[in-house]
Amino acid sequence: MIPMPAATHPLFDPFGLVRASQEYWRDSLERSVLYLDVMHQRGNQYLEHMAQTKPNVLGFEAEVLMDGRELPHPVNYELLRILPPDGVEVDFEKRPFVVVDPRAGHGPGIGGFKPDSEVGVALRAGHPCYFIGFLPHPEPGQTVEDVIEAEIQFLRHVIERHPDVSEKPMVVGNCQAGWQMMMAAALEPDCFGPILIAGAPLSYWAGDRAGAPMRYTGGMSGGSWMTALASDLGNGLFDGAWLVDNFERLNPANTLWKKQYYLYTHVDDEAQRYLEFERWWGGHVYLGAEEIQYIVDNLFVGNRLSTAQLVTRDGRRIDLRNIRSPVVVFCSQGDNITPPPQALGWIRDLYEGVEDITAHDQTIVYCVHDSTGHLGIFVSGSVSRKEHTEFTANMDYIDVLPPGLYETTVTPSAERTEGETPERDYLLEFTPRTIEELDRDHIHHRVDDDTRFATVARISEINLGLYRLFLQPWVRAGVNEQFADWTRLMHPARLRYRLYSDRNPLMSVIPALAARVRSDRQAAPADNLFRTLENAASDQIVNGLNLFRDLRDQAVEHLFLDIYGQPVLQALVGLYGDAHVHRRRPGAEPEHRRFVQRRKNELSEHIAQGGSHEALMRAVIYVLGGSPATDERNFKRLRASRAELEPSADLASYKDLVRDQFAILKLDRNAALEAIPTMLAGESIKAIDTHLEHLDQVVAASGELSERAASRYERIKELFEQAKKRRRRKA
Repeated sequence: MIPMPAATHPLFDPFGLVRASQEYWRDSLERSVLYLDVMHQRGNQYLEHMAQTKPNVLGFEAEVLMDGRELPHPVNYELLRILPPDGVEVDFEKRPFVVVDPRAGHGPGIGGFKPDSEVGVALRAGHPCYFIGFLPHPEPGQTVEDVIEAEIQFLRHVIERHPDVSEKPMVVGNCQAGWQMMMAAALEPDCFGPILIAGAPLSYWAGDRAGAPMRYTGGMSGGSWMTALASDLGNGLFDGAWLVDNFERLNPANTLWKKQYYLYTHVDDEAQRYLEFERWWGGHVYLGAEEIQYIVDNLFVGNRLSTAQLVTRDGRRIDLRNIRSPVVVFCSQGDNITPPPQALGWIRDLYEGVEDITAHDQTIVYCVHDSTGHLGIFVSGSVSRKEHTEFTANMDYIDVLPPGLYETTVTPSAERTEGETPERDYLLEFTPRTIEELDRDHIHHRVDDDTRFATVARISEINLGLYRLFLQPWVRAGVNEQFADWTRLMHPARLRYRLYSDRNPLMSVIPALAARVRSDRQAAPADNLFRTLENAASDQIVNGLNLFRDLRDQAVEHLFLDIYGQPVLQALVGLYGDAHVHRRRPGAEPEHRRFVQRRKNELSEHIAQGGSHEALMRAVIYVLGGSPATDERNFKRLRASRAELEPSADLASYKDLVRDQFAILKLDRNAALEAIPTMLAGESIKAIDTHLEHLDQVVAASGELSERAASRYERIKELFEQAKKRRRRKA
């Protein structure tokens, strides 16, 4: 008789099946109690957090340096100095870093939420670090312009605190703070060093089909009249919980199930991380009615920032082309709040080509992450350890990067530094790009979409006017502060925190039950059959909610495109048949073209002007331009050129020298090179030999040159030999 194999799977073992069932049901009951206890802690944490005068989630000690409420135009912002933690030393001769947090419904602190954050990266690199945060309630009458002016004052104070540092502060603006800091830099460019904007929307009409659902919100709600209604119902305050609600509706699977289920399944070791994040996510703040109306009318619906149409109350135009600092744009393909087209579309809106960027002496660097979500851009520890660490380490190099448009990628050092000892795990590489390449790869601009969104803007103005004429007086007459407080208190985003707090008497037994469970916790093993089935059921719920999201977003998109694509509707608001005028293109306007041509003429006149410093820098840039991509090893050569060729020059003068010579080379390379012997005419033969020795040291600063760069260096040597021959003939 052949023996039967032992049945080891629970399905073939009735006793094992019963045992697995008992383990699972006890485990699930215990997890439910522990989950409720975490919800109870979350509710109490929310009440404690919101009771604070200055709630924030900063993970670092800080001191207040300036209070925006004391400025001539009071605002609810303040400047803080981050105190380095134990074991971290700060070099006050290094460039200061200023991190600005977004005020988009949540409270401040996310940029310094944990050690692996933007603040933590800057501190570990030895930079003095400052933080611009805000209070929950705006000051009466506060405007967006008031906030921008306050932030400019904060930056001036930071500069005054570091008189021995020639470099201006590096500014990091997250999400909403990104476009805000870009507006400030356009008004006061001299206050800014390099600007890093992470997940910041600047071009609000841009977006891929089926990839930017939030850009349809204004059109589907009939414009900005609902913003005015929400502010009126809040008695002059706009509740940031509505903004958070918009974010959560984008991903119902995560909001309604996935986030909570993950806590439920990992409740033994996930509670602390969950509570830390919820302290920020639930810390809703308020915006003034005038602030939010300005933002929605001029940015979200009007798209006036990326087309240089905004003008301040004192008559200054907010033109992002006025920015003189390098701008680093960090976005992600996995971000459905600020997708790459909205983060990068302003470049195409403002510039007709790279020569236009060069004419404005601007350097724009962009980095597109493959997968991280919106919050991951400035919250994720892995992103901070990789991208943000590299941005911080390379900011001094980026600050002298010649004008132009560059895409940067982060690659492991081992793949790029064979035979060398890398300083860090990753290497930042810069590749020159054109506007056409940027549009093709990331922006995907469509002219017919411009017409649709221009129609939305017109209808928004009409509906807002009708609301203000017929409804607003009645709404304001029926709303008082008590009613506004009640509506804020009963908002679902707040109610879900309060219901689990001590204010609910039904929750009083949960802490004792949770303590008892923890004293004799018996978790079911991960391979328990019923836990496996539970996970499978959870996956089906997530898939179902994702399907609902996709169908909803498709329906909204098709409805938007059909409604606002109607020729009759476009004609009724005066837009049909003039697609080319619906979106202003500042770079294509006649006066701007004349400016670019005038800039070219000025450079042509300076091709043969200058002395040995200009000739040497022109030679260095020509040699380093021999490779299609540039990484930080070439920037080491540029840094070496500053030490060897311009040891006494401050960074600003050196930066101007680099930019001018780069622009001249780009304008007419052959004429620029042939002028080098003329520029060295006043030098002795010995001096020319000394300059060549310096060039040798510069180009050898970090390894061997590529074959193409070496060929260019040989041509430079020939030009220097020509200068020596001329000098001999002259002697």
